[in-house]
Amino acid sequence: MVLYESVIESIGGTPLVRVHQLAAGLRPRVYVKLEYQNPGGSVKDRAALGMIRAAERDGSLRPGGTVVEVTSGNTGVGLALVAAHLGYRAVIFTSSQIAAEKIRLLHAYGAEVRLVDAFVPKGHPDSLGAAADRFVAETPGAWRAGQYDTPANPAAHAESTGPEIWADTGGAVTHFVASAGTGGTISGTGRSLKTLSRGAVRVIAADPAGSSYSGGDGSPKHIEGAGHTVHPEAEEDVWPQSFHLDVVDDYLTVTDREAILIARRAAREDGILLGGSAGTALAAALRLAERLGPDDVVVALAPDSGRNALSTYYDDEWLAERGFVFDDSDAPTLGGLVDAPAPRVATHLTVAEAVARLRLDERDAAAPVLVVYRRSDGEAPIPAADVAGVVALDELRKALAAGAGHDLVREHASLAPPTVGIGRAPDVALAGLDAAHPDWIAASVLRDGRIVGVITRETLVAHSVRSDRLAMAR
Repeated sequence: MVLYESVIESIGGTPLVRVHQLAAGLRPRVYVKLEYQNPGGSVKDRAALGMIRAAERDGSLRPGGTVVEVTSGNTGVGLALVAAHLGYRAVIFTSSQIAAEKIRLLHAYGAEVRLVDAFVPKGHPDSLGAAADRFVAETPGAWRAGQYDTPANPAAHAESTGPEIWADTGGAVTHFVASAGTGGTISGTGRSLKTLSRGAVRVIAADPAGSSYSGGDGSPKHIEGAGHTVHPEAEEDVWPQSFHLDVVDDYLTVTDREAILIARRAAREDGILLGGSAGTALAAALRLAERLGPDDVVVALAPDSGRNALSTYYDDEWLAERGFVFDDSDAPTLGGLVDAPAPRVATHLTVAEAVARLRLDERDAAAPVLVVYRRSDGEAPIPAADVAGVVALDELRKALAAGAGHDLVREHASLAPPTVGIGRAPDVALAGLDAAHPDWIAASVLRDGRIVGVITRETLVAHSVRSDRLAMAR
């Protein structure tokens, strides 16, 4: 048994566990590094300790000070844990959209949680970062960790995570796979492994589909802590300085659906309970292993446990609300009522331009039209966050006739409609929407977390009436 004199001494030294059932039939050995064995439950414990120690050394953080950070959860938990042990106050800025378990963990470690949900670009005064910076400026002794840009983040992994993997595989590791959020984990670990192997180890970034790291448009995804999102109205896409691009040899994109499915299968088939970003890394590692040989050893890094995702990726109701369907049921769903993408116009268009662009049949002139940000001005499924509002062609024509042709179309749109998962039974969807949104007229229909169409209350009521008549006829 190993004895530790403090909880922070127990950070690191996490196990490598071989994947058997999910990797059955693959020639390489595939391992997962279980970073949720750290005391705070994630890989971010390493970076948290490294950042705080570096700040103590350079005088940025002094006794009695306050540790401040913007985070999707795990880094905040790590900072709160280390701060609690070392006697610092911890104040964490995050969004209420993160898993409820993470917010509870932050409170459990004594951190003060400040929720900021404004959907604005990073440089906006209402953004998470701006709120944290104001707090630091107004609070004597406050220090912001700055995980996205501090060298202490990747350095923590270069000093510990990489050497551990090298030692535990006896230098046999050939491929290292990890997701990139701040980029610190993959950069520090990857550089260390490349150095130890004299450049032989290949470093693969498992990136959520849509992340701008691998060439996506930066649109929002459902996997927390992985990839890089860009607000649709941001003037530039600023990447973290903690992400060292020269370390990464290749990118493999993984959809939210694939990551969630692999995470759920890992729990049920291999007994390994993974978080979403870990599902992303393992999904990429398994795909990579399909083209490798028996002498290869693939290590996927699991940043955290599925215990922090029991209310999200492992909750069938949460998944159903967002249109993630993992069964083959023949029961009727909204999919049978949504046969085409909803018409859409971009927020930057004028009323006159929108009217000219919308070529709808007269019977559809009153139908809902999504008002979307510029990057979603096409026909591909889009995230709900990219919908700024909803309008009808009839309404735009009236505005045009009233002389408002030069107004931006978004000025005449109502609020964005509620959302409903495509796998819902029509009667269940109608009852749920009526209960949650009594005044709803239309709802965006989600498949795998993205809008694939719009359904109106009128359509659902008509379907319900027809179903009732058919039932009575039988």
